[in-house]
Amino acid sequence: MLTLHIGNKNYSSWSMRPWVLMTQAGIAFDEVLLRFDSFDPDSQFKRQAMALSPSGTVPVLVDGDLVVWDTLAIAEYLAERFPDRALWPQAVEARALARSVCAHMHSGFGALRQHFPMNIDATLPEVGARVLREQPAVVDDLQRLQALWERLLARHDGPLLFDPFSIADAFFAPVVMRLKTYAVPVSPRVQRYMEAVLALQGVQQWVAGALAEHDFRPFEEPYRQAPDARDDGE
Repeated sequence: MLTLHIGNKNYSSWSMRPWVLMTQAGIAFDEVLLRFDSFDPDSQFKRQAMALSPSGTVPVLVDGDLVVWDTLAIAEYLAERFPDRALWPQAVEARALARSVCAHMHSGFGALRQHFPMNIDATLPEVGARVLREQPAVVDDLQRLQALWERLLARHDGPLLFDPFSIADAFFAPVVMRLKTYAVPVSPRVQRYMEAVLALQGVQQWVAGALAEHDFRPFEEPYRQAPDARDDGE
């Protein structure tokens, strides 16, 4: 049985990628939560993570004696381990393009990730508006991101980047959550893509888990002092 070690679902964008990928693809796995307490070397989280892999980060996939700790490496391993799930596009050209955009997400859009940290439980339009006013690098990242999605979506009639669902959609799912949390204005085509991602079963299950955590981590949210009040009965 595969075991996926993850961080808090509300905050851990890197953990979300393989979790959504495996859930959406119907790959069975056990989940182990490494709760964020801090990222200091002596924190419980860091000690637990360092015991799993040299990176001291999450996610970490364990398959028997094999430990895979990089998100892109996990995706590649799963694609090879479960070839029948078609996690990459089948066409050679599309597969190469999908790998390119995943690598781009893996190493790029740093300003967007820094100033719009994932926070599924929050609705922060005022923070989003302030960042867009004050951080031109974020605006540049958003323009490049939307242009990338527009080009990919223009290649076919489906709602997802390569249609059907692929690793690429799992990799961009946390970005969709960020754009939603911070109420970032997007084009109609990008909005339709975001809605398609939010409708994925794997994404909906991750979001439900994030909303059920009720685990406010102040060091993850320097922009507010407490979580928003929410009536869970609604």
